[in-house]
Amino acid sequence: MLGVMNRFLSNATNRIDAKGRVSVPASFRSVLVERGIQELYCLQDFIFPAISIGGPDLLDRYERQIASVDPFSPEANRMSLLVHGGGVFMRLDAEGRLMVTDFIRDFTGIGTEVTFVGRSDHFQLWQPQAFHEAQAAARAGRFPRPA
Repeated sequence: MLGVMNRFLSNATNRIDAKGRVSVPASFRSVLVERGIQELYCLQDFIFPAISIGGPDLLDRYERQIASVDPFSPEANRMSLLVHGGGVFMRLDAEGRLMVTDFIRDFTGIGTEVTFVGRSDHFQLWQPQAFHEAQAAARAGRFPRPA
Protein backbone atom coordinates (compact mmCIF):
# COMPACT_ATOMS: atom_id res chain seq x y z
CA MET A 1 0.00 0.00 0.00
CA LEU A 2 1.20 3.52 -0.75
CA GLY A 3 2.25 5.76 2.11
CA VAL A 4 0.67 9.19 2.47
CA MET A 5 3.70 10.99 1.06
CA ASN A 6 3.82 8.54 -1.82
CA ARG A 7 0.62 9.72 -3.53
CA PHE A 8 -0.15 12.48 -5.98
CA LEU A 9 -2.74 14.69 -4.26
CA SER A 10 -4.33 18.09 -4.82
CA ASN A 11 -4.00 20.35 -7.85
CA ALA A 12 -1.95 23.36 -8.90
CA THR A 13 -1.84 25.59 -11.95
CA ASN A 14 1.47 26.78 -13.41
CA ARG A 15 2.34 28.99 -16.39
CA ILE A 16 4.17 27.62 -19.41
CA ASP A 17 7.40 29.52 -20.12
CA ALA A 18 8.46 31.02 -23.47
CA LYS A 19 10.31 27.80 -24.37
CA GLY A 20 7.22 25.64 -23.81
CA ARG A 21 8.24 24.25 -20.41
CA VAL A 22 6.20 24.09 -17.23
CA SER A 23 7.42 23.48 -13.67
CA VAL A 24 5.98 20.36 -12.11
CA PRO A 25 4.73 21.21 -8.59
CA ALA A 26 7.31 20.46 -5.89
CA SER A 27 4.93 18.07 -4.08
CA PHE A 28 4.55 16.02 -7.30
CA ARG A 29 8.32 16.01 -7.88
CA SER A 30 8.77 14.72 -4.31
CA VAL A 31 6.43 11.80 -5.03
CA LEU A 32 8.36 10.99 -8.22
CA VAL A 33 11.60 10.92 -6.19
CA GLU A 34 10.00 8.91 -3.36
CA ARG A 35 8.73 6.34 -5.87
CA GLY A 36 12.02 6.27 -7.81
CA ILE A 37 10.34 7.37 -11.05
CA GLN A 38 12.71 8.93 -13.58
CA GLU A 39 11.09 8.05 -16.89
CA LEU A 40 7.51 9.25 -17.19
CA TYR A 41 4.86 7.34 -19.11
CA CYS A 42 2.36 9.84 -20.52
CA LEU A 43 -1.01 8.64 -21.79
CA GLN A 44 -4.04 10.34 -23.30
CA ASP A 45 -6.84 9.78 -20.77
CA PHE A 46 -9.64 7.50 -21.96
CA ILE A 47 -12.44 9.81 -20.77
CA PHE A 48 -11.18 13.30 -20.02
CA PRO A 49 -9.21 15.76 -22.22
CA ALA A 50 -6.19 15.20 -19.98
CA ILE A 51 -2.77 13.56 -20.13
CA SER A 52 -2.13 10.98 -17.39
CA ILE A 53 1.47 10.76 -16.21
CA GLY A 54 3.08 8.11 -14.05
CA GLY A 55 5.98 5.75 -13.94
CA PRO A 56 6.53 2.54 -15.87
CA ASP A 57 4.16 0.86 -13.38
CA LEU A 58 1.27 2.81 -14.95
CA LEU A 59 2.08 1.32 -18.37
CA ASP A 60 2.54 -2.12 -16.75
CA ARG A 61 -0.93 -1.89 -15.21
CA TYR A 62 -2.55 -1.21 -18.59
CA GLU A 63 -0.52 -3.95 -20.27
CA ARG A 64 -1.61 -6.47 -17.61
CA GLN A 65 -5.20 -5.53 -18.41
CA ILE A 66 -4.56 -6.07 -22.15
CA ALA A 67 -2.85 -9.41 -21.42
CA SER A 68 -5.86 -10.59 -19.40
CA VAL A 69 -8.02 -10.81 -22.54
CA ASP A 70 -7.58 -12.60 -25.87
CA PRO A 71 -4.74 -10.62 -27.57
CA PHE A 72 -6.60 -10.80 -30.89
CA SER A 73 -9.92 -9.62 -29.48
CA PRO A 74 -11.42 -6.25 -30.44
CA GLU A 75 -11.12 -5.20 -26.77
CA ALA A 76 -7.35 -5.90 -26.65
CA ASN A 77 -6.86 -4.12 -29.96
CA ARG A 78 -8.80 -1.03 -28.83
CA MET A 79 -6.91 -0.98 -25.52
CA SER A 80 -3.52 -1.24 -27.27
CA LEU A 81 -4.50 1.53 -29.67
CA LEU A 82 -5.17 3.79 -26.66
CA VAL A 83 -2.36 2.63 -24.35
CA HIS A 84 0.43 2.34 -26.91
CA GLY A 85 -0.79 4.61 -29.72
CA GLY A 86 -1.79 7.33 -27.24
CA GLY A 87 1.27 7.12 -25.02
CA VAL A 88 4.81 8.51 -24.99
CA PHE A 89 7.77 8.50 -22.61
CA MET A 90 9.09 11.82 -21.28
CA ARG A 91 11.56 13.07 -18.69
CA LEU A 92 11.72 16.16 -16.52
CA ASP A 93 14.65 18.49 -17.13
CA ALA A 94 17.22 19.26 -14.40
CA GLU A 95 14.98 22.04 -13.03
CA GLY A 96 11.92 19.77 -12.70
CA ARG A 97 10.18 21.10 -15.80
CA LEU A 98 8.17 19.19 -18.38
CA MET A 99 8.08 20.14 -22.06
CA VAL A 100 4.50 20.87 -23.10
CA THR A 101 4.62 19.20 -26.51
CA ASP A 102 2.10 19.19 -29.35
CA PHE A 103 1.15 15.68 -28.15
CA ILE A 104 -0.04 17.31 -24.91
CA ARG A 105 -1.46 20.53 -26.37
CA ASP A 106 -3.43 18.92 -29.20
CA PHE A 107 -5.20 16.46 -26.90
CA THR A 108 -5.89 18.79 -23.95
CA GLY A 109 -6.34 22.25 -25.46
CA ILE A 110 -3.69 23.58 -23.04
CA GLY A 111 -2.59 27.10 -23.97
CA THR A 112 -0.51 29.19 -21.56
CA GLU A 113 -1.22 27.41 -18.26
CA VAL A 114 -1.34 23.81 -17.07
CA THR A 115 -3.33 22.47 -14.14
CA PHE A 116 -1.60 19.51 -12.49
CA VAL A 117 -4.12 17.16 -10.89
CA GLY A 118 -3.18 14.41 -8.43
CA ARG A 119 -4.80 11.03 -9.09
CA SER A 120 -3.18 8.95 -6.30
CA ASP A 121 -0.63 6.80 -8.20
CA HIS A 122 -0.33 9.18 -11.17
CA PHE A 123 -1.09 12.80 -12.04
CA GLN A 124 -2.74 14.53 -14.95
CA LEU A 125 -2.20 17.64 -17.07
CA TRP A 126 -5.36 19.65 -17.78
CA GLN A 127 -6.35 22.89 -19.43
CA PRO A 128 -7.37 24.84 -16.27
CA GLN A 129 -10.98 25.66 -17.22
CA ALA A 130 -11.61 22.10 -18.43
CA PHE A 131 -10.42 20.78 -15.05
CA HIS A 132 -12.68 23.15 -13.10
CA GLU A 133 -15.66 22.17 -15.26
CA ALA A 134 -14.97 18.42 -14.93
CA GLN A 135 -14.49 18.72 -11.17
CA ALA A 136 -17.76 20.68 -10.83
CA ALA A 137 -19.57 18.04 -12.91
CA ALA A 138 -18.10 15.23 -10.79
CA ARG A 139 -19.15 17.05 -7.61
CA ALA A 140 -22.67 17.65 -8.95
CA GLY A 141 -22.98 13.98 -9.93
CA ARG A 142 -21.76 12.83 -6.53
CA PHE A 143 -23.74 15.33 -4.49
CA PRO A 144 -26.87 16.33 -6.43
CA ARG A 145 -28.33 19.58 -5.18
CA PRO A 146 -31.73 19.29 -3.50
CA ALA A 147 -34.65 20.67 -5.51
